[in-house]
Amino acid sequence: MTGFLIALLSGALMSIQGVFNTQVTKTAGVWVSNGWVQITAFAVCLALWFFTGRDSIAAIGKVEPRYLLLGGVIGAGITWTVIKSIELLGPAKSALLIVVAQIAVSYVIQLFGLFGMEKEPFSIRKLAGLVLAAAGIAVFQWK
Repeated sequence: MTGFLIALLSGALMSIQGVFNTQVTKTAGVWVSNGWVQITAFAVCLALWFFTGRDSIAAIGKVEPRYLLLGGVIGAGITWTVIKSIELLGPAKSALLIVVAQIAVSYVIQLFGLFGMEKEPFSIRKLAGLVLAAAGIAVFQWK
């Protein structure tokens, strides 16, 4: 149940952050806004690191495979794509498309056991859920 609630909170925070970042972009530009997001996230992480435990910073150098360290680069891409999609589509349509894309890509990652994740067998029920979610986009757009 805790994981479920945290996931709901994550989705809510992503939607709010996307709207905030899009509004900041109107004044400061997309790369300044994106940089601000990354710098303030780093500052919060640094402060929490000081107060909640001191995992070794050197441990980051032991991460294998090395491509897993590209999370921050991907994060900058996520911030940019969320800002642009909200700017072009609005927050609700953007969030719907983003979530369906997340479900689809996450399911492929699980099916093939990519990036060190445990492999999962194909499920027609899960595929049907993905198709239903995609159909929800059409219903949401319907005028």
